[in-house]
Amino acid sequence: MRLNKPINKLNFDTDIYNTIRKNIKKYRKLKGMTTEELSELVGLSHEFIRQIESEKVAYNFSVETFYRISVALGVTLDMLVQKDI
Repeated sequence: MRLNKPINKLNFDTDIYNTIRKNIKKYRKLKGMTTEELSELVGLSHEFIRQIESEKVAYNFSVETFYRISVALGVTLDMLVQKDI
């Protein structure tokens, strides 16, 4: 028998792609890395990296791309999804 427990509401980041975009750009700049250097490290085109960082382009990217970028920047995936307070 299951007891009826109140379910806590979860707070989701409704703009997660923009949070990730901003963090990619932030950590890339902290490393002193250009978008071209990052693109070479992750094996993607320079234009694609620029699009990922751009808030004007509503382009979503794969988990694999997200992971590769985190490795190239030397940060965890958690750091890239962290919302600035």
